[in-house]
Amino acid sequence: MHGSSEAVRAGRQFLVRHRFATALILLVVAVVAIKMVMLQIVDAPGLSAEAASQRAVTEVLPAKRGAIEDRNGKAIAYTDDARALTFQPVKVRKEIEDAHKKNSALPDLSTRISQIAAGISAELGGEFEESSLKELLESNETFVYLARAVSPEAANKIIDEFPEVGSERQDIRLYPGGPLAANIVGDVDFDGNGLIGLESSMDSVLSGTDGSRTYDRGSDGAVIPGSSRNLHPSVDGGTVELTIDSDVQWYVQNQVQRAKELSKAENASAVVLDVKTGEVLAMANDGTFNPAKPLDEQGDAQLGDLPVTSPFEPGSVNKIITAAAAIEYGITTADQVHQVPGSIDMSDVTVKDAWAHGVEPYTTTGIFGKSSNVGTLMLADKVGEDRFADMVKRFGLGQRANVGLPAESAGVVPARSQWSGGTFANLPIGQGLTMTLLQMTAMYQAIANDGVRIEPRIIRSINGEGQEGELAPPDGVRVVSPQTAKTVRDMFRAVIQDDPMGVQMGTGAKAGVPGYQISGKTGTAQQVDPDCGCYSQSSYNITFAGIAPADNPRYVIGIMLDNPSRSSDGSGGQSAAPLFQTIASWMLQREQVPLSAEPTPPLVLRAN
Repeated sequence: MHGSSEAVRAGRQFLVRHRFATALILLVVAVVAIKMVMLQIVDAPGLSAEAASQRAVTEVLPAKRGAIEDRNGKAIAYTDDARALTFQPVKVRKEIEDAHKKNSALPDLSTRISQIAAGISAELGGEFEESSLKELLESNETFVYLARAVSPEAANKIIDEFPEVGSERQDIRLYPGGPLAANIVGDVDFDGNGLIGLESSMDSVLSGTDGSRTYDRGSDGAVIPGSSRNLHPSVDGGTVELTIDSDVQWYVQNQVQRAKELSKAENASAVVLDVKTGEVLAMANDGTFNPAKPLDEQGDAQLGDLPVTSPFEPGSVNKIITAAAAIEYGITTADQVHQVPGSIDMSDVTVKDAWAHGVEPYTTTGIFGKSSNVGTLMLADKVGEDRFADMVKRFGLGQRANVGLPAESAGVVPARSQWSGGTFANLPIGQGLTMTLLQMTAMYQAIANDGVRIEPRIIRSINGEGQEGELAPPDGVRVVSPQTAKTVRDMFRAVIQDDPMGVQMGTGAKAGVPGYQISGKTGTAQQVDPDCGCYSQSSYNITFAGIAPADNPRYVIGIMLDNPSRSSDGSGGQSAAPLFQTIASWMLQREQVPLSAEPTPPLVLRAN
């Protein structure tokens, strides 16, 4: 009996334990089932998104910056593939130390840092000093750039040898001509964004639009095959074609620099325009920087574009307005003789010629050939203030030329309503108003182009996805009639006329080019003395604008020298004419422009 009861009790205990175990198992299964339901159904979307975000990578696909080319398709600025070498000093130094502790055969921290610095410096030809690289490697920064603008080949070689070093794509902007047209083209910053010049003003066109793509990356960092999606291709920047000719620009740039040095001027500038189109073939000033080198290493370089940004009082070059108005309105003829005294009173202002003389019988041609202030004001007085003001506007003064360059100045022309008694004694002789060298040269383009002024331009076309292509030429503005323009051109040949006796000699004989008829005008303008706010008696702007050839115009050339002590060729006096002669003769020969059919006939400047 006793044994039987023990067996019954044991059986009951087993049954309880079995039921308890079964219940526990069922509870665990239920909990797991519920968790599975939560994971698979309720939380699945969120968990899936979180997992995707942890492995998904969105990569920027950089657009390639567009090139800037001359009129013949020669690259002045373009972008090439390059790399920037990167390093994470704090993180990588710890990894090197840890690796050395685990394996003493590996170099210690100091040795490895020295190896990396020496290796990079050697591979890059010593361009980056070993000591400077070592400072970066030992810094407490979390991230540094060790070197920029490294070729992909050199970067790959460095990374293979020193895996601690990383690299980023960082395209390099190349300027194969160095300072060629740098005053026009400008420069970019380290990140390839436009900084100055056309690189800045045309940045939206040149930079293009970056693209992107998304892909998944595994725990080992490798791209998961077939995971690429959301691809948005980049759109490369457009190519900007300029009107300038690289060869002409290079020659003019060098001659301007030479003229500045020979004349001892503060600065020198020149502009060359195509007569028929108004296109800028060359535009230069001295001291231009080299965009292929860091700007902070070129402290004395001229970063601006003086022919469009720096207006000045032009002096007698401006007399072409009075000449054009006097002929256009029938006030005089080229051969009419005027009795010109040595001075003239206009309102409360007395104006004299640059040389003392009594009453002289100058022809209209002679007034401008001799650059008589008095004769010019006599004619301007007959033109009248209103008609003169209208002619100033027709020639484009006081208005931006919209050539396509940044920081272009409109110059300053006093509003007609603000003219005082002395205003009209100054404007016709090129004082009391300012203009840029580009505006000054464009005035003569109008006369060279049979009286039609075409706004100068420097951008010829923009080519790229969704870009404009060749830009439509600007509309011409009729300034004077074709006959007036020809008469003025013919009269201004007197400026170039030489005469051993001096009687029939013009003020710009040094501008003459053998075998060609040349028309032009010299200019001398007093600068404003900042100490007194009055005109200086010792500082001058020396200018020249000319047309070559005068009988079949092809080119207009404008010159400006800021307060030279000698002429542009280093000879005595103060004249920009020799620089015109140098540029004009080179241009005419280079383009094989036929010689003038006949020489300029003798012109009468002073009647007998």
